[in-house]
Amino acid sequence: QVPLQESGPGLVTPSQTLSLTCTVSGLSLTRSAYFWTWLRQPLGKGLEWMGAIGYNGTTLYSPSLRSRTSFSWDTAKNQFTLQLSSVTPEDTAVYYCAARGVVGVPEDFEYDFWGQGIQVTVSS
Repeated sequence: QVPLQESGPGLVTPSQTLSLTCTVSGLSLTRSAYFWTWLRQPLGKGLEWMGAIGYNGTTLYSPSLRSRTSFSWDTAKNQFTLQLSSVTPEDTAVYYCAARGVVGVPEDFEYDFWGQGIQVTVSS
């Protein structure tokens, strides 16, 4: 069983806020020492690290997305959430949640767990 599963809308209107949720199974957001991470991959391009929320609540953001990104979690539901505001068609991508036990560097895409990914299209 994949312990991470993304959910959210597949289509978002430009200028709106994209909200995605990652549901975690079999692991605890706060008791498993992981950094709960969001990444995305536009079609034909490489993976992009968006940021993470650590098991202790620390949040890390990609500098290029910092002004539009927000992370949160619901520990009762064992879910963590990405919100990306003011979306444009350039935000169209497959979005992934992932987890690893170290912060690492954004360019390192080795993770202990990956979700299956969710396609999000930004279009009017």
